[in-house]
Amino acid sequence: MSAKHLALSWVHGLHFNNLRGDFYGGLVAAVVALPLALAFGVTSGLGAIAGLYGAIFVGFFAALFGGTPAQASGPTGPMTVVMAAIILKFADEPALAFTAVILGGVFQIIFGLMGFGRYITLVPYPVISGFMSGIGGIILILQIAPFLGLKAASSVIDNLRAMPEFFASFSLPAVLIGSLTLAIVYLTPPSIGKRLPPVLLALIVGTVVGNAFFPSLPVIGNIPTGFPTPIWPVMHTDALLLMVEDALVLALLGTIDSLLTSLVCDNMTRTQHDSNRELVGQGIGNMVSGFFGGIPGAGATMRSVANIRTGGRTPLSGMCMAIILLGTLLGLGPLAERIPLAVLAGLLIKVGFDIIDWRFLKHMVQAPRTEVLVMIVVLLVTVLVDLITAVGIGVVLASVMFVKRMADLELESLRVITGSSQETPLSQEEQRILDRNADRLIMIHVNGPMSFGSAKDMIRRLESIKGFNQFSCVILDLTDVPAIDGTAALAIEDMLVMVKDHGQHLFFVGMRPPVVRVLAGLAVLEQVQPGHRYALRLDALRHAARISGSTHPSDGPPQEVHAATDEQKT
Repeated sequence: MSAKHLALSWVHGLHFNNLRGDFYGGLVAAVVALPLALAFGVTSGLGAIAGLYGAIFVGFFAALFGGTPAQASGPTGPMTVVMAAIILKFADEPALAFTAVILGGVFQIIFGLMGFGRYITLVPYPVISGFMSGIGGIILILQIAPFLGLKAASSVIDNLRAMPEFFASFSLPAVLIGSLTLAIVYLTPPSIGKRLPPVLLALIVGTVVGNAFFPSLPVIGNIPTGFPTPIWPVMHTDALLLMVEDALVLALLGTIDSLLTSLVCDNMTRTQHDSNRELVGQGIGNMVSGFFGGIPGAGATMRSVANIRTGGRTPLSGMCMAIILLGTLLGLGPLAERIPLAVLAGLLIKVGFDIIDWRFLKHMVQAPRTEVLVMIVVLLVTVLVDLITAVGIGVVLASVMFVKRMADLELESLRVITGSSQETPLSQEEQRILDRNADRLIMIHVNGPMSFGSAKDMIRRLESIKGFNQFSCVILDLTDVPAIDGTAALAIEDMLVMVKDHGQHLFFVGMRPPVVRVLAGLAVLEQVQPGHRYALRLDALRHAARISGSTHPSDGPPQEVHAATDEQKT
């Protein structure tokens, strides 16, 4: 077999028949990644070198072991924001912060091995929109000070409080260089951008102009060269809980960030990624990055898109990107030391604006009010408190609102029938029995699942029916109920008690095996009178008509179905 067709089965999507495309894709992805890696490293508080280490190690190992062939990974805005908070928390002993990064990678590997990848898509979109927009807002807030030529405060809240002071004492040269950077990023013509990515062009021009005309501007400063030294994990009992919490935040955020980018890659390449394998690859990349003092990363949309558009299709492209960045680190480190911080701030302001979910914000007026509320709450908590609290509150809030909507739909599916009905299809004979016994029989028909959200409201609705206690027989038609939960089953038990208190007869109709199992498991069926359970609605109506005193010949004798017969169906 020729080398061109060789493939390594343990590397997802790897083959060697696209070497040219993968090399160019990796080269362009590296060009896009370089300035952002430097900027993210500075923003994290660890320095530009930590950003480069993160881009190299996460980029290489996530490509090698991951499940999205054309994805280019490395430091991202959301991961950098969280890492900056972790560094601030463990400022006295940075090794604890890198241990949290390593633990985060371990958690991602566990997520992948346990098959959690498919569940990430269950996070409601307003929650994702809120925390992404919140992270974009955090990046913008943190970059105001360096954009103005000043030193940023340690936290988001402190930066917000210091805004008046920032704008009162800004540096005009820094603002000019930062504005020049933003102008190049946003206004570079597409014809030039195809050959030279705007972020790299802005980095070069901003650095040259800044050093030529404003040599006193704050710059990155010393960048170590050579291969990094390993940092061994450190565990302290008093900080263990905080480290685990931070690691979980990194793992969850990196998982969501990576898998969303994987979906973008799938759409562009017409392929299907392996989400669980991708989590394992991202986890290995973050573990290695933490061991060597790099900041954590995830699948990065901007560099992945650049990679794919330039021809990258296999993991070789992501590995090429990392190797090119390593060569850049070893050979061009001293040149990066003169990059003005205002230039990096300009680049990150663009990143912050890109992360904000403008698509949702543009449609906030027309969007459902509940989803807008969830999005705003998550955004504010992300900015003012922390990410894990924001996601937790958002998921709980969205879940409660979803349950409320489902409960409303379940209540709408409940039909109370005492005579002629256009809402529930009945046979002619069923309709005749109900018409002749309109003041003696009442039928309750439920269409759809019954859950805890609507259970109590169903009982209240029955209690509010005028003259409910005057009917002699109640038929509960569960033919169209596919599932029921424990709370709804206990609500049915309450209905049984209520009917017995009124001296009425309650008939059960058409219970499916899953419904029978739940009702039997909670001993609800034990309270049903013998001969009051039927498979067919017509049989129950005939029996009820006979009890209520209507003895029309067409009613016919019912065919009783007892509990044992129903249970055999399960």
